This record gives sequence, structure tokens and C-alpha cells, in this order.
Amino acid sequence: MGALVGLGFGLGCLLIWSAFRWPRRARTTPASAGRTRALLAEAGMREVSPSSLHALCLCAGLLGAIVVLGLTRTPSIALVLGVLAGVLPRAVVAGRARRRQRELAEVWPEAVDDLASAVRAGMSLPDALAALAVRGPEPLRAPFAAFALDYQVSGRFGDCLDRLKDRLADPVGDRVVEGLRIAREVGGGELGRLLRNLSAFLRDDLRTRSELEARQAWAVNGARVAVAAPWVVLLVMSTQRTVIERYQSAAGTVVLVLGAGLCVVAYRLMIRLGRLPAERRILR
Repeated sequence: MGALVGLGFGLGCLLIWSAFRWPRRARTTPASAGRTRALLAEAGMREVSPSSLHALCLCAGLLGAIVVLGLTRTPSIALVLGVLAGVLPRAVVAGRARRRQRELAEVWPEAVDDLASAVRAGMSLPDALAALAVRGPEPLRAPFAAFALDYQVSGRFGDCLDRLKDRLADPVGDRVVEGLRIAREVGGGELGRLLRNLSAFLRDDLRTRSELEARQAWAVNGARVAVAAPWVVLLVMSTQRTVIERYQSAAGTVVLVLGAGLCVVAYRLMIRLGRLPAERRILR
């Protein structure tokens, strides 16, 4: 029995010594995984891991290539259309992120007005934020409900704001949260005026951006149609035997690869020229 006690004591001392002698190194996350995780957060899909999205893209690409290969019996066509099918899930997530960002930008002025009304009525800032979980705009209720629960459990306003920013994953939300943090730390009676000025600024910014997006939407839609149309036509024409025989040759494969490369370059160029610069999260 004494030997077991001594062995346990020695093992405990060894573990304590190793904790200070060999500290655990933080694992670095690849840049691509970080960008994918940020994209999923902006799309409101924080529960989905980057590896799951990558696996879905791989499965979609393989399935698309197998289906097209079964229809056309041409490996080159199947390869190109399989790559396009593999990119589709990430494109859907990116589109969802843009729609969510636009939706949140539309409701933030209303949420800030509710905050200003609550503060003017005598509520504290944490209580006013928690009240948005009940009477705030519908897209913002879930994040603020989580904030209310966090603040009720911990009582740490700054940490709760940090977690609220992570849940929102929105550039406008970052500005609002940091403005509230500064107002909380500085104090004073200027919080109501700050919120009213912030609401007016957000409305003006939303109005200007909506007008610009309406004017340049034709360029983005035209780029998408111009890129998708040739491949849809190619898929339809691949049911003809003569077309399949032409693309089964080496020259046909070169044409497909060059065409795919030119489509990618032209699409990226059109999107770059026609789309407004995306608002980045610089206050994470």
C-alpha cells in the first residue's frame, strides 16, 4: 500500500513539473481554414465546421463529375463540370453571407433606436441590450438572447460584448458594439445622443449603399449569366454523339481547359469591376 501511495505522489509531482517545464503550444489554424470559418460565421452557420464544408464541396464535385461522365462518356467535360459543381456549395454559403449582412444592415437602425428609447426611459445599458431579445428586430433576437444569458451568468459586460460580436459576425454590429463599449467605459450622459447619431449614420449609409447596389446589380448578374450560359449549352449539346467525339480528342480537351480558365478570369474581373467593395470586419 505504501508503494502505491509513493508511486501516486511521484506521478503527481511529475505531472506538475511537466506542466511548467513543457507548456502546451497553441495550435495554429491554417489561413484557409480561418477564412472558411469566418465565412461560415458571417453566413450564420457557426455550427458547421470548415472541414464539413470542404467535404461537401468534394462530394458535390465527385457526384457532378460522375453524373456528367455517365451522360456524356467524356472525361474532359466531366472534369470541368465536376469542378464547377464542387465550387457551388461555397458559392451558396458566400451568397447567404451577403444576404445576411444586407439583412442585418437594414435592421440595425431600428435596433439602435430601441436602445436609445430604453436608455432614455432609465434602463441600464446591459438591460437595454438584453431587452432586444424580446422587442428587437427578429434577425437580432437570438444573438441578444444569448447575450442576456451570458450577462446573467457572468456579469462581465466586456466579455459578453466580445461573445456578442462573435455571434453577430457583422461589420455594422462590430461598430455598434464597440461604440457601446466606449460609452460604457467613459460613462456620462451622452449615451442617448451617441445612439441617436449612430442610428442616423447607419440609415444614411444604408440608403447610399442600396442606391449603389441597385445601379451595379446588372453587371454582377450579367457576369453570372455570361459564365454559366456556355457550360449549360455544352451540357445540353453533349447528348449528341458528334459533339462528344470532338471533345474526346486532345484538341477538344485543350479547348475545354482554356475555356474554363478564361471563364474564371473573366468572371473574377467582371465581379471586381462591377461589385462594390465589401465591408470588412476591422473591429473584431
